[in-house]
This record gives sequence, structure tokens and C-alpha cells, in this order.
Amino acid sequence: MVHTFVSTSDIQRIHTIKKSREEVTAMAIDAVEYIKDHGAKCMFSAMDATRTDLDYLISIYKDVENAGCDIINVPDTVGVLSPSGMYQLIKNIDQEVNIPIDVHCHNDFGIAVGNSLMSVEAGASQVQVTVNGIGERAGNANLAEVVMCLHSIYGVKTNIKTEYLLETSKMVEKFTGVHFPPNTPIVGDNAFAHESGIHTHGVLEKSDTFEPGIMTPEMVGHRRRIVIGKHAGSHAVEKSLQEMDIHPTEEQLEVILSRIKDIANKGKRICDADLYAVASSVLGRNLGKETITLKEFSVMTGNLTTPTAVVRAIIGDEEVVASNYGVGPIDAALKAVEDMMGGYNKIKVRDYRLEAITGGSDALAEVTISVEDTDGRVVSAQSASTDIATASVDALITAINILLEKKKLWSMQ
Repeated sequence: MVHTFVSTSDIQRIHTIKKSREEVTAMAIDAVEYIKDHGAKCMFSAMDATRTDLDYLISIYKDVENAGCDIINVPDTVGVLSPSGMYQLIKNIDQEVNIPIDVHCHNDFGIAVGNSLMSVEAGASQVQVTVNGIGERAGNANLAEVVMCLHSIYGVKTNIKTEYLLETSKMVEKFTGVHFPPNTPIVGDNAFAHESGIHTHGVLEKSDTFEPGIMTPEMVGHRRRIVIGKHAGSHAVEKSLQEMDIHPTEEQLEVILSRIKDIANKGKRICDADLYAVASSVLGRNLGKETITLKEFSVMTGNLTTPTAVVRAIIGDEEVVASNYGVGPIDAALKAVEDMMGGYNKIKVRDYRLEAITGGSDALAEVTISVEDTDGRVVSAQSASTDIATASVDALITAINILLEKKKLWSMQ
């Protein structure tokens, strides 16, 4: 399909292409006829349609339809139309043209998804979207949000394989370097995360209590996550401990919960390693033996050197050495550890966060890493050091040790 467009609003027509309405109409017809003469399917957009005089807009859409256009596109180019206004506009156009209507909504006021959905209600059969809402200025209608609203709320199916929404979103985030916040709907880290005591209690009993129900994490390739923090309740902590095969008494559970809240209230993000350590302390015993013991690692980097890392560790009773390269020293070091684990339990780094705790060039850095195995189990760990590479490798090794312990316990059940 060939998509052709021309500015139709007075403000764009006068100040950008400097053409009269008659000239613009002639240009549109010529373009459509040229495309059809060459045997291609054609979509025509009246750019800045939502700021175009309605009578003229409908007139040009009728003209391109008569010229053989297959689909018309209605773009809210600068994102200024309200959802109710978008509904009425599409309704008016739908009553005048006989070919499919496609919409293209920008997110300048944060209503691109709403405008897209109202367009569907009014008669549009196609919606243009982007992964993670990426686009000019504030972006375009978000793929995951539009699709899941259509599937789950409207009961309208698309040909999108929704179970790949999260994976696709993460891939585009990585390649573009444009990161989305954790509270992003559907694909954000917190989209199916629960911390509040009453929320976790309800979700553990029946997930629909504090989740939509009509959309589950599995539908979009996500996982439900119980977050341990200052708002956590005893049910959440007990559930997390049970997954580690740790079964404290009610009194011990209260002490563990109290200590976790104390740590969280100081501003620290609680990870699995913290919970594991607190539980070990309260129960007065070592709950698990480390499977991996890091012996040494080294990183070589420079402006004319490919960043390379070598890691040596004891896994069980065997010494293992692995090396790899990356886009930087941290990437190389983490890849070397992943390679080292390849013959034992394939893992991948799911999330990596780095924060400077203190100021200056010798700042203390805190690294938080989430690791996932092939069965979908996820474990997080933290480490702090003035050396970012050391903190990163230490956090990764800690997370893997806990993950392997979980795997061992799960296999015994």
C-alpha cells in the first residue's frame, strides 16, 4: 500500500505548502490517480484533519474516493481534539464516504488512545499505533494500550499476538534507548505488581480482586509480582518466603515483616536477597548454601579496546572460567557470568538499575539486578560498591544463587 498525504488545514496549508484549497484538492486527486494507475493500494491522509474546516475535509475525502482511493486516514496531527470531538468527526465522515476509515492520533494531551478508541466506536476500522507510543513530540497512540482495550473492554479482536506485547515493548525500549516508567499500563514493571497489604491479600486469594480480570498478566506476556516494601502485609511476606521453602512461625513472621518495613522506610528498595538475609537472621540459621562462589573477575576496556571481561568462579565443586565482550565493561562482565552459567542453568538479566548513592567521582554506586531462568522464575538482588563492575557482578551472583536455591526447592516439590 502507498500512503499519500497533504496538508488540508488552513494554518498548515497557508504557512507550510502555500497552496489554495483548490490546488490542494487537485494535488490529492493527482497523487491517488497516479498510485492507482500503477496498481498499488492507496491510503490518503488529510494532514491536520482535526483542524480542517469540516465541509472542505469531507469534500476532499469524497474527491479522493472518486479517484479510486482504497482507505482514508483521519490524523489528529497535533493531538488537539477531545475524545467526544473525535467521535463526532469520524461519525460525520463515516456518513459521507463508503471506503474504510483509518485514524492516526497524536498524544500531545495524553488522549491518543482515548481518541483512537472513540474513533472505533464511531466507525473507524483501522487504528495506527506505535510500540511504546513512540512518535513525534509526545508520541502516538500506544500499541499495547489500544490493542488490549479493544480485546478486553470492547471485545473486538485484532490479529495482534498479545502474549508478545511485553517482549516487543522491551525490545524496542532497548534498541531505541527510550525507557518507559514502571507504572506504564500493560507493559510497565508495576502493571501487575502488588505491594499494599490489602491488595496482596486479595490478589493471592483471587487475582480479580485487584486486577482487571478481563486482562491477565499472561495475556500480555507479563507476570504477576508481589512487591515486598513498606506497605507490604504479612500475607505477601509469607507467600514470598514459602516460595523459598522458608516457613517461619507467626511470631517469626511478624519480626521479619517488622525488619523489612524498617529497611524500606529508610528508602531502600527491598529485593529477594534482602528478604532472604532477614529471614536467615530471624530464624538463626543459614537457609541455603551458595552454589556459586566468585573467585575473581577482570574487565579490560578503553577507547580503542573492545570491552572484554573474564570471570572465574566455583560452581558446586567445579571451577569454571568464562569470558565475553560487550558494548561496555558492565555489559561484558554480565554476559561473561551468563555464559559461565550456560552449562548449568541458562539465565538472563531481565532488569538492571544503577544509582549513585553518594556524590563525587568516587561515589558509592548501588546496583539492582533482576534475573530470570528458563522457567520464568525471577529473582532480584542488590550490591553497592565504589566500583560499578564489582557491584554489578556481585549483585548478579547473589541473584543467581537465590534463583538456583529456588529451583532446587521447586524441583523437590
